[in-house]
Amino acid sequence: MPENTPSERPDDPGQDPFEALFGGPVPPQMREMLESMGLGDLDPAQVAAMRSQVEMLMGGGAADDGPVNSELAHDLARQVVAQAGDTSIGEGTRRDVEQVVQVASLWLDEVTDLPRPDGPARALSRAEWVELTLPVWERLTTPVAEGLQSAMTAAMQSQLSDLGQDGAPPIPGLPPGMNPAALMGQMEPMVRRMSASMFGGQVGQAVGTLAAETLSGTEVGIPLLGDEAVAMVPANVAEFADGLEIDGGEVHLYLAVREAARVRLFAGVPWLGPQLLTAVEDYARDITINTEGIEEAIRQVDPQDAEAMQEALGGSLFSPEPSPAQQAALTRLETLLALVEGWVDVVSARATGPHLPHGDALAEAVRRRRATGGPAEKTFASLVGLELRPRRLRDAANLWAALEDARGASGRDEAWGHPDVAPTAADLDDPLGYVERRSPEEGELTITDEDIERLLGGEGPSQA
Repeated sequence: MPENTPSERPDDPGQDPFEALFGGPVPPQMREMLESMGLGDLDPAQVAAMRSQVEMLMGGGAADDGPVNSELAHDLARQVVAQAGDTSIGEGTRRDVEQVVQVASLWLDEVTDLPRPDGPARALSRAEWVELTLPVWERLTTPVAEGLQSAMTAAMQSQLSDLGQDGAPPIPGLPPGMNPAALMGQMEPMVRRMSASMFGGQVGQAVGTLAAETLSGTEVGIPLLGDEAVAMVPANVAEFADGLEIDGGEVHLYLAVREAARVRLFAGVPWLGPQLLTAVEDYARDITINTEGIEEAIRQVDPQDAEAMQEALGGSLFSPEPSPAQQAALTRLETLLALVEGWVDVVSARATGPHLPHGDALAEAVRRRRATGGPAEKTFASLVGLELRPRRLRDAANLWAALEDARGASGRDEAWGHPDVAPTAADLDDPLGYVERRSPEEGELTITDEDIERLLGGEGPSQA
């Protein structure tokens, strides 16, 4: 058969098919392998189709600059929001949200000494919620994405090493004497980008779905917006109100009180937000990737089909049993989230009780929403394998209510004064015991600078 040089190809003059496919020079060893597989006579249409597959694996041609493909996560989240339906926020809606937040803040002033946050009231579209919160989601999921990259690289190395063993069946089209493991150096960037694209797709899908459900800026229990704004998502609040036989204005007011209380707590307790975010990162960092599941997916799925690969890996990323370190991080995270939501439950009940006739019914609707797997649980489960237990939230609410009964609202809120004196997981199991330890008869539970120095120096606590 006559040899076709690039300049002689009438269908693609002057274009080497392999360089067109990979966007640049191709190493001789790889060229020899591709030619032996019968890929030397590709026409332009075939090159274009294969190049789109390669670019998909390479993360859309993006640089190999991180474990999460941020651009893909952003674009997919916006796409999910658009498919679910989204509208821009009108001036009238913005004024309505500002008014209900102002009323909510006045009611909260009566039941807590924590100061009002400095941020404005915001009415967010679903797309705006995605834009404002996606950077934090990427930060929280990066440790898992890094583990996925490492696991996928190790799985691919294992597969290639097995193929190169003596007695293993030859790889079709591979030139004789070529070591399959030698290809790994050229494949590693592609594997990393494929992993980043797959996880970026998961983040985008999860955040986009959550944007169509979440009622406010921090409903998930974490300060996602990075400021002290009291943010509501009016479209989602309206959908939530449609399922209740309660006036929509009352529903908006109740939910605004909850959001304003949560933002007030994060603003007034500076250590709380950072510790929550750190607890999520610690949990994610210690998660165990299901390497066996990934190896099985790589064996069974065409590695050039990125969509099929993502689907195969989607249900097998995480090992079912948490490590001791992960379990410790989980306990700390559950406790903090429970304390936040329990405090919000109690304070919101006090703030709305004198004003909203259906406050109790709305509180029960929120509890049902949580118990059936609310937005926070669904998102954490899909991104870092984390499921929250509503039982802890009820325990925390009982603790805050008991502390308020014994010490008043000021005594209740003083428990947030320092992370070392805030309630622990053990205190959630014994709320009355915690209240007794903080009762006036027992003396104020305080920690002075001298106490800290004494403890750091290895001495026992002061007996004064």
